[in-house]
Formats: sequence, structure tokens, C-alpha cells
Amino acid sequence: MAYHIKVEEGIMTFTIDRPEIRNAINDEVTEGLELLTQQVAQDETIRLVIITGAGKQAFCSGGDLSVFHALRTEEQAYPMLKRVGDALYGIKTLPVPTIALINGTAVGGGCELATACDHRLVWSHAKGGFIQGRLAMTSGWGGGTYLFDAIQHSQAMKMVTEAVPYTADQLYASGWATEIIESEADIDRFLEQMKKTLPEVHRAYKAMAIRKWEQSGLKARVDEEIRTNAYLWAQDAHHEAVDRFLSKGKK
Repeated sequence: MAYHIKVEEGIMTFTIDRPEIRNAINDEVTEGLELLTQQVAQDETIRLVIITGAGKQAFCSGGDLSVFHALRTEEQAYPMLKRVGDALYGIKTLPVPTIALINGTAVGGGCELATACDHRLVWSHAKGGFIQGRLAMTSGWGGGTYLFDAIQHSQAMKMVTEAVPYTADQLYASGWATEIIESEADIDRFLEQMKKTLPEVHRAYKAMAIRKWEQSGLKARVDEEIRTNAYLWAQDAHHEAVDRFLSKGKK
């Protein structure tokens, strides 16, 4: 199984379990994210959702290029991009607070997944970044749109155009990271603080946020991001960059 879902005391934890490939997203992980959204919608006892990755090396390294690189044209790439983008939009608009527990590297689409969450708890050893520019493309699952809504414009622009991973301290300074985590006790403390507020209050505030996003045309903006990425995906520059990346990984 490429993922695991656990629910304890009203907290759902979704773990991407592909540490051997740095918790990259494939079709099975996408199915898991879709299932997560469905379960939360049907179970009002769930008060918080945590998304994380197995191990300590990677939260999520983005899309599994060993699989998705087979998609060569815009017509081939778009359905995959749209499906994962819709799954992340489902995460973004869940009726309860969501927490990305970033236990390791979160880059590319992994950084998009984390940005779709309400909170980002970053272990001190972890790094994160929108590195898609290195592969001659933009973010393509909605993460760029979420980023420009989440942090100061100049910080967001710097993050996407530099296309490099940032340290936990840099992510906190930019406003992207909610807190830096040094121990399991830090996580427990954060969750205990969240639990002090009634679930009904959390849901009410989340509903306010969702109304704002709907009024701002968030879904249409995400769909445009996906369309742009599908176009860039099909260009020779992208395929050549991915070929170089995959060849480097084999050495």
C-alpha cells in the first residue's frame, strides 16, 4: 500500500508510504488523497487532518517522474495534472483544519501538497521548495495559486522563481512554515493547543476561509494553473530537463 490512513481521537493521519522513492505521488497515492477527502466529508467526528510521509528523509518529492515522464503531450499530461490538482483542491477545502507534518524534504508537487494545508509544521532538518522551474515548468497542481494567497507576494515570487529548496528557518522566516519542530513533544503541544478549541468553532472558521476562496474564484485560478503546466509539460525543454534529472539519479 502506497499510503496509510489512521483515525485516533478525531484526528485523521494520512501517511504517504513510499520512502524508497522519497514518498513521490503516483496514481495510488492520488486515490488515497481522494479517499481522505471523501472520508472527512462523511465523518463529522473527524476534527483535524494530518498529512505526512513515511520515514525522516522526505515528506513528498512531488510526482513520480519514473511514471509520469511517460506522459509526453499536453493531451496526455492534462488528465493526470487535473486529477491530482482536484485532489489537492479537495484537501484545501476540507471542512476541518489540515496540518502538513513535514518530516523531510518537500519539493515540487510535495511542496504544493503542503501549501494546500492550513498549517505546516516543519522538522528542523527538513527542506522545502517550489523547484519546478528546474524542470522548465511551473507548479501544476494548484500549489502556486495557494502560495500566492498564503504568504507575502515578494516572498512567494522569490520562492517560485529561485526554484531551490529552503531550510526550515528560511521557510519560517518567509511565513510559509507555521512552526519549526524539534521533537515529538512539539507536535503534541501544537495538537493539544488545537484541541482546546471546539471542533464546531474550527469548522466555522474553515467555512469562512472557504467562502473567501470561492468568492475569489480559487478553483478557476487553480484550473488555469493546471492548463498552463500541461502546455509547458509538453515542451522539449521540460522533457530534456527531466531526462537529465533521471539520468543524474541513476549515476
